[in-house]
Amino acid sequence: MDLISNLGLGLSAALTPYNIVFCFVGTLLGTLVGVLPGIGPTATIAMLLPITLSLSPETSLIMLAGIYYGAQYGGSTTAILINLPGESSSAVTALDGYQMARQGRAGPALAAAALSSFFAGTIATVVVAALAPPLTSIALKFGSPEYFGLMVLGLAASIVLARGSVLKTIAMVSMGLVFGLVGTDINTGAMRFTIGLPELADGLNFVAVAVGLFGIAEILRNLEITIERTAVVKRVAGLWPSRADLRAMIGPAFRGTLLGSALGVLPGGGAILASFASYALEKKISKTPERFGNGAIEGVAGPEAANNAGAQTSFIPMLTLGVPANPVMALMIGAMIIQGIVPGPQVATEQPVLFWGLIASMWIGNLLLVILNLPLIGLWVKLLTVPYTVLFPAILAFASIGVYSVNSNTFDLYVMAAFGIFGYALSKLDFEPAPMLLGFVLGPLLEEHLRRAMTISHGDITVFVTRPISAGLLAVAFIVLVVAFLPNIARRRNQVFVEED
Repeated sequence: MDLISNLGLGLSAALTPYNIVFCFVGTLLGTLVGVLPGIGPTATIAMLLPITLSLSPETSLIMLAGIYYGAQYGGSTTAILINLPGESSSAVTALDGYQMARQGRAGPALAAAALSSFFAGTIATVVVAALAPPLTSIALKFGSPEYFGLMVLGLAASIVLARGSVLKTIAMVSMGLVFGLVGTDINTGAMRFTIGLPELADGLNFVAVAVGLFGIAEILRNLEITIERTAVVKRVAGLWPSRADLRAMIGPAFRGTLLGSALGVLPGGGAILASFASYALEKKISKTPERFGNGAIEGVAGPEAANNAGAQTSFIPMLTLGVPANPVMALMIGAMIIQGIVPGPQVATEQPVLFWGLIASMWIGNLLLVILNLPLIGLWVKLLTVPYTVLFPAILAFASIGVYSVNSNTFDLYVMAAFGIFGYALSKLDFEPAPMLLGFVLGPLLEEHLRRAMTISHGDITVFVTRPISAGLLAVAFIVLVVAFLPNIARRRNQVFVEED
């Protein structure tokens, strides 16, 4: 009964005209950035963070969440029509979706993506609603040692699940932790890592760092791309799948939803892993595996269900524990902090309207995606012809205005530019910037709980291993890191992400 009453509270908040409008705006923007390769939800959310200052906390999070799972859907459109995934989690969709489009079956492929995503989103919303309260209750019993262990485990998992070299990922996380400590020590008042600049006394501006690292760096990367984006079809007809298509979709969509719901909560790239795992599973159990890569609708339905479910269950650790599962969730936590809300399990008890309103809006957003996007396929096809050289000046101007508006401080623009160049250099050196952002967000929280635990225990470091939960979390984190260095695991990590390169 508590779950039903809580969902009723969430629906009453999410169904207000004001929140529906911003949910609509979020899903529309999300689809747009998914359709236009080279922008992405992380950069878009980072650039829109300043706007959230003028909105209520629940409205801003509902809009930002809509952008995230809207981009998951929009990415499949470009994957199917031009063989260029708008989102990395849609890379697998391109394998069979593009072949279906070449065979004149773009309509059923797009419908399979939309219907599978809606089914997965509905189930994942129920999963989030069911798991959030018990996890929150458990988390409320955590002390500082347990939170320290949990954050160490989260960072360790993000290292294992990030693509590329484990050592490079560790370096990125460590660098993020250092950047997170820039500013004034709240205990002693000493200035740390400020290189003599008084503008850094309050630390690096989160919005400036995020926009530079993802928005500006993404612009620089995409200016190098000279690939002409040409849609296979100029007009999409016959959207509704046949009965045979529907029968073929049901199993993969269900299995993809289960995989995505489970893997989405993992720090790193849960939605990406889920889509690849779903495709591999469907190909393995198929009686005709040779069809995969040649236009099998199962190869569209399964991964699309998996990445959408993974995108939504990634909200679970963010909402219940205050720990981001991916860079987008780190930005969501940043939006909460900007609004004066301390992320963590207390959000459910202190901000129930925000907590349950956000969960309820997920289903509304998924419904809006189906209602909006299938009729707008023609518009998305036309947008694919817009040259990136026309888009990037507008994106750059919007990003600069947004960053400046947060504190009306020109120094933040220099920070944005510096991190933009830094992010671009990282991509050239094959470093993944996402773990650095996770370290940047978790660094201050990690330090706070470490120092608080040491203060409570009077400097006794064994407090982390004498308490069962914190000891267990640290032990799992250690095992995860050791496993990541095993040669077989390293090879498998590279195989999982090979399609993204």
